[in-house]
Amino acid sequence: MASISSQLEELYMSTSRKDMNETLTDILLAACVTPALMPERLLMEHILLVSVLHHSVGLEVGAHFLETVVRQFDKTYSQLDATDKECDNLVSIIAHLYNFHVVHALLVFDILKKLVTRFSAKDVELVLLVLKNVGFALRKDDPLALKELISEAQRKANAEGERFQDQTRIRFMLETMLALKNNDMRKIPGYDPEPVEKLRKLQRTLIHSSAGGSDMKLRVSLDSLLEAECVGRWWIVGSSWSGAPMIDDHGNKTTTPSTKGEQYSAKMLELARKQRMNTDIRRNIFCVLMSSEDYLDAFEKLLRLGLKDQQEREIVHVLMDCCLQEKMFNGFYAVLAEKFCSHDRRFQMTFQFSLWDKFKDLANLSSRPFMYMCNVLHLLYKPLINELMNSSLAIEFGELDKPKVKFLKQVLSKLLKETEPEDLVNIFGRISGIPKLGMLREGLKLFISHFLLRNIQTEETEQAKVLKDRAEVATKAMEARDAKMRL
Repeated sequence: MASISSQLEELYMSTSRKDMNETLTDILLAACVTPALMPERLLMEHILLVSVLHHSVGLEVGAHFLETVVRQFDKTYSQLDATDKECDNLVSIIAHLYNFHVVHALLVFDILKKLVTRFSAKDVELVLLVLKNVGFALRKDDPLALKELISEAQRKANAEGERFQDQTRIRFMLETMLALKNNDMRKIPGYDPEPVEKLRKLQRTLIHSSAGGSDMKLRVSLDSLLEAECVGRWWIVGSSWSGAPMIDDHGNKTTTPSTKGEQYSAKMLELARKQRMNTDIRRNIFCVLMSSEDYLDAFEKLLRLGLKDQQEREIVHVLMDCCLQEKMFNGFYAVLAEKFCSHDRRFQMTFQFSLWDKFKDLANLSSRPFMYMCNVLHLLYKPLINELMNSSLAIEFGELDKPKVKFLKQVLSKLLKETEPEDLVNIFGRISGIPKLGMLREGLKLFISHFLLRNIQTEETEQAKVLKDRAEVATKAMEARDAKMRL
């Protein structure tokens, strides 16, 4: 495998990549997609070669092979012959592309949903084949999606199972799914993870030097692959496309290409203009945010824009602008912001500076809707607490105006009501016993007693009781080290 992959890499360097992709795909499919069932080990070794080249040469190797396989699967599946094993081989190829980290679990789940929806005898056979190959990996990657799939399969089996002459296969499929759900490998006959693990170990050895640690999985859905000619191959950086726009606009079909080969509809660009996205970079970021399937899709697309330094900071600014324009808070922005912060400290620092700007801007709320303040609170709740307790957000409690008082009341009230007492001790204990944070401690204690507790002293509701108890916990946590020092 090492010598074959290195020779093919040299051919990729000296020959047209397009020709190499097409030739390699044709040869591999001719070898693997036969009317008879392909031996499992031999199939895995072919896919391992694709995986090694995908990681060492570039994403376009795996992307071209995957798209061709999925198109052939769609064509074969639509004219399915029960005795022909071509479809079985194609499904196994896709499953092993997932096993060897070429494609994300999203595509495998799309195919399983397609099979369960039709629910013929052949579909049940293919579902069992996929689950035997990658079932436990799917459970590890996305247990919620697997649970939904199992529920749908059980519903289909109850509704349509009677029309099957052979009920044993359906029972076997449901038992296999239950074993996966309970993480019980013993109940799946013939399940042996050892061959895959051995080849994965070989894979790690072969790709370690060229792409160690980088995530090269293609997060692409079944529909996106089948409609690539219409909507473009957004999952390949730098791919060219001259098709129709993703969002049809019969009145005006003028589109502007992005810096990475993607195109956006005139409607999307008009929306970007209304939101004052006045540079190409801001427009591209805005369009990616608005057209992404979920926060992971947005995260990967934004990283693939290849922005540097000052350009990269625009991701944070555009994300916050979009969040603050929403009439109701959208959690999409919060989880995406958290993903960027965990990805690199640079984004965390940019969010901190933005937090400063937004906090200062609260004084201008007279001309803005109150929802603006609520959106700031929800989006920046976690970083705000961290900054407050690290003193990098230096609050002058004696100079607070009404909007800032109102905002801090919401932050501290949310913190005290929604945080367990043990966590409150950890949070507020961080500023205890540090001499230079004495003013911050006294200011917080005074703010809690004066603005949060003064109006609820006479109330006997459950929420008021919880707030009083948690406020007492926070106050004691801030005084803990001071008391020890005095003692």
